[in-house]
Amino acid sequence: MSGKDALDTLAESPAEQSKRIVSSHQMVFSAPPNNTPSNTAVDGPLLGNGDLTVAMGGVPKQQHLLLCKNDLWRLQHGNGNASPLPFGHLTISIADLEGASYTITQDLYSATTTGSFQRKEAAVGMTCYVAATANLLVVELVATGRPAKVSVALQVAEGRGAEATAGRVGDIFRASRAFTEGVDIPSGAAVAFKTLGAEPSEDGSFLLTPGKPVTLVLAIQSMFQSDRYVDEAVSAVSEVAVAADLANLRQAHEAWWAAYWERSYVDIGDPVIEKQYYLSLYGLGSCSRDPDFPPAIFGWTTSDNPAWNGDYHLNYNHQAPFYGLARANRLEQADPHDAPLLDFLERGRRHCRTIFGFDGAVYPVGIGPRGIETTYGLDLPDDGPVKLVEQGCFLLGQRTNAAYGIVNMATRWYATCDRTYGARILPFVRQVATFWENYLTWDEPGQRYVVQNDACHENSGPDTNSCLSLALVRTTLELAIDLCRTLDRDCDRCEQWDHILHRLSGYSTQQREGKMVFRYCERGTAWRDSNTIGIQHIYPAGQVHLDSDPDLLEIARNTIEVMARWHDNNGANSFFPAAVRAGYDPETVLRELRKYAEDTWPNGFRAGNAHGIENFSTVPNTINEMLCMDHGGVLRLFRVWPKDRDASFRNIRCRGAFLASGELKNRVVRHVTILSEKGRPCTVENPWPGHDVSIFRNGSEAGRRSGARFTFETEPGESIHLIPAGNA
Repeated sequence: MSGKDALDTLAESPAEQSKRIVSSHQMVFSAPPNNTPSNTAVDGPLLGNGDLTVAMGGVPKQQHLLLCKNDLWRLQHGNGNASPLPFGHLTISIADLEGASYTITQDLYSATTTGSFQRKEAAVGMTCYVAATANLLVVELVATGRPAKVSVALQVAEGRGAEATAGRVGDIFRASRAFTEGVDIPSGAAVAFKTLGAEPSEDGSFLLTPGKPVTLVLAIQSMFQSDRYVDEAVSAVSEVAVAADLANLRQAHEAWWAAYWERSYVDIGDPVIEKQYYLSLYGLGSCSRDPDFPPAIFGWTTSDNPAWNGDYHLNYNHQAPFYGLARANRLEQADPHDAPLLDFLERGRRHCRTIFGFDGAVYPVGIGPRGIETTYGLDLPDDGPVKLVEQGCFLLGQRTNAAYGIVNMATRWYATCDRTYGARILPFVRQVATFWENYLTWDEPGQRYVVQNDACHENSGPDTNSCLSLALVRTTLELAIDLCRTLDRDCDRCEQWDHILHRLSGYSTQQREGKMVFRYCERGTAWRDSNTIGIQHIYPAGQVHLDSDPDLLEIARNTIEVMARWHDNNGANSFFPAAVRAGYDPETVLRELRKYAEDTWPNGFRAGNAHGIENFSTVPNTINEMLCMDHGGVLRLFRVWPKDRDASFRNIRCRGAFLASGELKNRVVRHVTILSEKGRPCTVENPWPGHDVSIFRNGSEAGRRSGARFTFETEPGESIHLIPAGNA
């Protein structure tokens, strides 16, 4: 069978296949969520386009659409001074629906939410979406029973010293919320909305008549996007004269989401895990796209006083939602991760000079956008094991916050080899590398570099050689060297960084439950019964994997088994992929992942976890790692996947700027397709052990390879197909 014939056996196009798979997962909310404003995550339906986000809540007679915008922050340095804030909420009231039945369904594929409410003769249907290509919220109401009186009101949140305005111009209601006094950076947003298909009275009420739909159109604009943000919000709504004007908007919205799902997808035959896989990617597609303002810790900020200032918490919480986005080929959603880290660089350099007296960059636990420090000047006693605040900088004894920001950058760089991206992050990476070059101490008797006085956990003490710290130092220096040499910048620094890498201390071990496992630190903290610091050198730091020393791998698997933190609220998102990286039993991984997926709310948030969107990475990242690994620059397909479970995947992004696709059926890998974006050499672990492999280029066989692992050359933009020689 030729390579073309093998591909012809795939009856569906990528667009058809992604639509079939994603459309099979409908999210149903059968009871009103508890979406009253709070300082933690919400449990109701979530909508958004990565800039405008909407959280739905309320009872049938009164639906609340909480309006948020990623760049609406109060921006003032200092603890408690800065946080993301909601704009307010749009309330749709229908008195006849008191006590009505309640069903809301979300179609992930089209990112459209529909509601059905019925009480005796009163019945109303609702369809809403946040447009993917414009900052517009569209809500269509239809009466299917008797006529119903509907009232629509926009309430602007007024706390935290906001300057709020509201008024009406013709048929358009407009409002704004701004922070321009007593802040370091002014901010604000404006909303405008109108009603199509009915003439509202002065109080915003109208009669919803059967057979005559009424559509609400709401626009939002911000000060960061335009000086005329209020007028532009009004203008955006003014351009919609009748409901038919929304047809092109709806078409563009659905086209964007169809393309989003086609970027990469999996088919694994487990509806529970698969549902959470796509629901998580839906959540990130809804809340992460603004390149300058990533989603804050909760994604959808529902309160003027969110927990932890609602900020970007750098000792894993900010990084975790983004762990798997580059490999899932969602680069547009991955982009926002970097902005606050890059914007804070000069302030981080000042902290380093002030606290430590040398060059480099050190970051506090909490930061905001545009270089804002959300935890600065926090007043805490110094009677614990370490200083919690040093020269006004809230560190909790940890030196690794900036280095933690490296892990997603490294994944993105190695998976794209994008020189423009590399040049953008290099200044930050260089300063973090400089910090560690200056901070490490030299142990003369041991002929090694040591990390001292660096708490592995918050306020855990003056720990020495934390496994996480050692791994993050390695990740930082490796990335710095690769960037400098690839971009031909600061290459004179590479020799010293390479010297450190070859002499950095190794990981410490200990005996627990009769097994040799990792010790959290060489001196200081040995173990904790919560959190997953003890495996984060495996993932996300990526310093233990299937090419590591076999003894080290055995210790890694022992540590996974003894810790068993599959459902830890401070680290499941790192524990699952760490287990995969270490080659842990895939049946156990999938069994626990299914339990994990079953313990989530219908909107994808982890039940009982107050940390917001951090676990949107857990299921997609774990499954992608199981289906296609890329560590060490080697593509391994279905390596940590049960061979008796059929599965397929498309366009998982891999190290070297490759997009890999493959299918496992009846215990045999049927085919492998690799798209090379940059034309780099590609190394693959043989998917058919003991068999030669035929390589097809442009439908024609172009040679064979043999062995447990082989390498072949590629051209930029070339698609290569691999099948077992003589047997497709």
